[in-house]
Formats: sequence, C-alpha cells, structure tokens
Amino acid sequence: MASPVFGEFVGTSVLVLLGDGVVGGVLLKGSKAANAGWMAITAGWAFAVFVGVITAVACGSPSADLNPAVTLAAAIHSGNYSHLVSFSLAQILGGVFGATLVWIFYHSHWPLTEEASAKLAVFCTAPAVRSPFWNFLCEAIATAVLLLAIAAIGSKTFAAAGPAPGLAPYLVAIVVWGIGLSLGGTTGYAINPARDLGPRIAHSILPVAGKGGSDWGYALVPILGPLVGAAVIGVCLRFSGI
Repeated sequence: MASPVFGEFVGTSVLVLLGDGVVGGVLLKGSKAANAGWMAITAGWAFAVFVGVITAVACGSPSADLNPAVTLAAAIHSGNYSHLVSFSLAQILGGVFGATLVWIFYHSHWPLTEEASAKLAVFCTAPAVRSPFWNFLCEAIATAVLLLAIAAIGSKTFAAAGPAPGLAPYLVAIVVWGIGLSLGGTTGYAINPARDLGPRIAHSILPVAGKGGSDWGYALVPILGPLVGAAVIGVCLRFSGI
C-alpha cells in the first residue's frame, strides 16, 4: 500500500488532525485545554508538522511535502512537475479527512460552543484584520520563509556543516513554530493551501452543530498567497544553485 501519493495523503491527514486538533482544544467550550492561547496553538502545529512528516515518510513519501506550496516550489526548482497534481490532490484530500477526524473527536464539544466563528477557526484560517491584499502578502511572505528554510536545511552546504539528515523533520517543525510565533498573528499562517482548503471543504459539508458559513470569500487568500510565495522561491532556488 505504501506509495508517495499514499504517504502524502496519510501525512497530511495526521498533520491536520493534530494541527486543527490543538485549535479545537483551545477554542471549543468544555475542553480541558480551553483558553490555552497562541503559544499552545503554534507549538501544537509545529509538533503536528513533525508527526505528519515522519508518518508520510513511513507510508511511502520520502519528500513528505504535505503542502502544495512545497510541491510547487520543488517542481519549479527541479523542473520536474510529474508529482505536482497527484501530490496536491492527495494533500487536499488528506486535509478533508484529517478535519473530519477532528469533527468526530470533538463531537460532544460542538453543541456546547456558541460562537460559529470559533468553530470555523478550528477548521481553517481567518485574518485578524481583513484586508485581502495585505493578508495575501502576509501568506506569501510567510510561505516564502518556510520554503527558503526548508531548502536551506536540505542544501548540501548545510548538510556538510550541520546536523545529520535525520534531524530535518525536527528542524522543519522548529521553523514552522517560529513562523507561527513571528508571522502568524495576522492571518493565522495557513502557509499551506491543503491545510486550509481541505478543512474548509470539510466544514462546509459536515453537520457541525451550530456552524455558520465557511467564509469562501476569504478562501482564495490562503490558497493563492502560499502558491505565489512558493513560485517566487522556486524560481529563486532554480537560479541560485542551492
């Protein structure tokens, strides 16, 4: 059963289960983690990335992209686009499945939580100040930082002077934690179209008790922002020799 596409699906499912799971723990009424705050959310997402990566590798995807932006940047960098569509679809479906597991996991808490916006926030991102252009720019910049750091961790120069390659998942998780703390406060740092789109689809189709709309008017920002940031970094990496 192990294959790169299967690995991307399972890894992204685990990523979203743990990532959206920590948001649910912080925001949903009756949770023992209620009101734990931004530090808990950013740490939870960092650990979710680590677990998602190692799961994806174990299930057959050595690259463990878990993110269409990562896949796009890698394709532009290498000139090989053969995995772009299959990986991206697997990642989005993984996002839907992981978010569905979050809905099941917190089944008793949805009716207790009055705010529809809090329920939506468990699934997907929303800006602190709604300004589409600036929100888009924040997502593009944060994603570019993520991809630049991933490229640096995987570079021959860093590998020669730095830690063993097996530490890469830990280092990427630290990068995601840092981005969340430093750059996440404006938009909730989707930095991953599958992480936002998959759960947003799940929110729209699942019978979440007392839910409101899925805010599709904002949805293009956490999709296009990361992809544009990925394209810019992919082009830079292609001509940089990294």
